[in-house]
Amino acid sequence: MSNNEYSADSIQSLEGMDHVRKRPAMYIGDISSGGLHHLVYEVVDNSIDEAMANHCDLIEVIINEDHSITTKDNGRGIPVDLHKKEGKSALEVVMTKIGAGGKFDKNSYKVSGGLHGVGVSCVNALSEKLIAIVDRDGKQWKQTYRRGIPETGVIEIGDSSKSGTQVTFYPDPEIFKETTHFNYNILVQRLRELSFLNQGVTIVLTDRREKTDAGYPSETFYSENGLVEFIKYIDFSRSPIIEQIISINGVKDEVEVDIAMVYNTTYNENIHSFVNNINTHEGGTHLSGFRRGLTNTLKKYADNSGLLEKAKVEVSGDDFREGLTAIVSVNVLEPQFVGQTKGKLGNKEVAGIVSQTVSEILTNYLEENPRDAKQIIQKVITAAQARVAAKKARDLVQRKTAMGGGSLPGKLADCSSQDPAESEIYLVEGDSAGGTAKQGRDRSFQAILPLRGKILNVEKAMQHKVLENEEIRNIYTALGVSIGTEEDEREVNIEKLRYHKIIIMCDADIDGSHIATLIMTFFFRFMRPLVEQGYLYIATPPLYLVKKGKRKEYAWDDDDRDRWIQQMGQGTTIQRYKGLGEMNAEQLWETTMNPEKRTLRLIEIEDEDQADRTFSMLMGDEVQPRREFIEKNAIYATIDV
Repeated sequence: MSNNEYSADSIQSLEGMDHVRKRPAMYIGDISSGGLHHLVYEVVDNSIDEAMANHCDLIEVIINEDHSITTKDNGRGIPVDLHKKEGKSALEVVMTKIGAGGKFDKNSYKVSGGLHGVGVSCVNALSEKLIAIVDRDGKQWKQTYRRGIPETGVIEIGDSSKSGTQVTFYPDPEIFKETTHFNYNILVQRLRELSFLNQGVTIVLTDRREKTDAGYPSETFYSENGLVEFIKYIDFSRSPIIEQIISINGVKDEVEVDIAMVYNTTYNENIHSFVNNINTHEGGTHLSGFRRGLTNTLKKYADNSGLLEKAKVEVSGDDFREGLTAIVSVNVLEPQFVGQTKGKLGNKEVAGIVSQTVSEILTNYLEENPRDAKQIIQKVITAAQARVAAKKARDLVQRKTAMGGGSLPGKLADCSSQDPAESEIYLVEGDSAGGTAKQGRDRSFQAILPLRGKILNVEKAMQHKVLENEEIRNIYTALGVSIGTEEDEREVNIEKLRYHKIIIMCDADIDGSHIATLIMTFFFRFMRPLVEQGYLYIATPPLYLVKKGKRKEYAWDDDDRDRWIQQMGQGTTIQRYKGLGEMNAEQLWETTMNPEKRTLRLIEIEDEDQADRTFSMLMGDEVQPRREFIEKNAIYATIDV
């Protein structure tokens, strides 16, 4: 498509945007860090739309010194000529009218992402200031806006030999009261993801806020092989059981299907789904179609091969997805989403298209690769056998949970409150520290569950082994959660959760960090709703006690310790706490358990893909990725020798 076809008449305006500033969460999800970063994604999505239409292959994102964001692309440039219906420049219409954009004109973009077409105008409305610069038709144009209102007209500022759009915006502190500072690592994750989903497009991120000896922090993302490389990135610390990543591609009724998948030696299902580059965390019809196509195709092959009959085991849909890592990406002309923030795809026709595409290509793959096919079916059979064992173990946990208080773990020192909202439980490393915590706690609302040693590494264990582990069963029973539904045997029911604060309290040393990571891995893999809903925390006991005479101060890091030493002067003594057991009950309460003085760190999942990758790397079988991670991040760790 030429620039002449992409003109002011291509821009369609649907409605005004007066209430964007009054109800910003309706458009960007929230007004905290998540919504702030969503502003960047919305502007970048406009450039990605140009890339998907084959008009752009370079996108730059810059975090400026003043914490503003600049995005640049080498696309066609937003039209600047007069919009007939609105009577003003098309650039101004795009920047100031909700629902105005080329993505509503099928002749401009076949498919597009963004928030229902409100993207860049929504960003403008929520910015203290925004500057748009367009290079197009041999000229460069500029317009400046203040909280969504134009301060100037569209001004020609010079000649230009290139084409593209540049947007610089300053998030409005009146809207984003929590923070207007962008997190470099959060942007890295999203831009890397976009590069995998849009092969052949170069995306560059630069942070100009702090220059190092090596220059400004910068990352360049480029993917030649798209989703196949995405799978390799996600699964870098897992061991595959088949020789190659399976790639599934097809187009039907203007729906483009792109899937990559591989089986590995783990016991977790790891499927990520996208629609028009949007991460659909809640799945939808494209994911349902993938699962149906996968199950039907593998079941048919297994039946025809006779492998299931020999194994004498009944298989279910879950068995076909154990140890599976997959990326399911579809491009849909007119996607229908469930919910404002596009968490779930609703187009019914997409399920059948994806299912049929998977069935056709996967059938051919299995027939052409009998060795891989046999490995996959054997993995399915093993999963089915383990599921039967897991059901027995799960039933045991369920019976204990259903019996209520009468069957609570013997080690649990429960609180007297029956209100989950005000109750909290400490998962404490070791019986000794557990005993100290029991003496120091406030019995009215604080419960203590000591854990013996290091709990099972769930990353390398089948579900039935996890549920047979005594310490893990005690956690399930103490929390009051149940496992398994008719739809999903692994789903966790937290309706009867007994505590709304679950606090991991371990020693402030390497062993304590390892135990805390084991516990977090368990919650991420088996109780993720508790993490997603903000119930999981880590306690932060002090590292030092600094004393001089009768004065004593606690220090949580080396800088804190040095500050107190400098204040107190000569004669200061320092006690290094190597474990919780070295503190008495009064000290533990004063520093770590008293709600008025303690510091709790909320465990949050900012990026599910990255969290999955990190847990897999830290707790998996592959040693080299873990060694590289520790070497890279050793600067952030305090290691006792």
